[in-house]
Amino acid sequence: MPVLLHPVYFPNIYTFSILAQQSIIWEVWDNYQKQTYRNRCYICTDRGKLMLNIPIRHVGGKQGRQLYRDVQLDHSAPWLRQHWRTLQTAYRTSPFFEYYEDELGMLYESKEKYLLDFNLKTIATTCELLQIPFPEEKTTSFIEDTEEIINGRFLVNAKMEIPKSFLPYTQVFGDRHGFIGNLSILDLLFNEGSNALHYLQQQAVELK
Repeated sequence: MPVLLHPVYFPNIYTFSILAQQSIIWEVWDNYQKQTYRNRCYICTDRGKLMLNIPIRHVGGKQGRQLYRDVQLDHSAPWLRQHWRTLQTAYRTSPFFEYYEDELGMLYESKEKYLLDFNLKTIATTCELLQIPFPEEKTTSFIEDTEEIINGRFLVNAKMEIPKSFLPYTQVFGDRHGFIGNLSILDLLFNEGSNALHYLQQQAVELK
């Protein structure tokens, strides 16, 4: 049974474990909401867990809510350069950063117009690096709860803690902060390299 997921910014390990183990349909007809992984991800730096936040152009006045697919990126500040520099500083000493930096660095060189398109590109690039197929199927309208699809849209909530234990792996700053689970897929990729896919396939996932 396919799982309905939101395309988010470099998804966390739990979400990517689902992607690696099950068929996915992308929800692209929902309304944009704040405090979600749509425009943020978490990595680990020398100071601990850090949020990378993508600025967006907010719609006000009579327009009110807007569809996620219509949300535009705000390039008035150099966030692309800032995010990439932060990733370089955090992971340049990791075992596999140099192995992946060319492909990932390209994402921060072109200015996409829409948040949804940028997020799908981050996921597609990661799938390519993991050597797994990128899920192409998208919704054509907003899907209500149905018995034919597993609703995983709740995973977009950035404030929700996943009550799961994550298999530990060696992290760059593990000696300072201990193991931090369920960070962005980037943390797993830079630290584990080709073993990242095996890790995702071994991670227990349960959706109800």
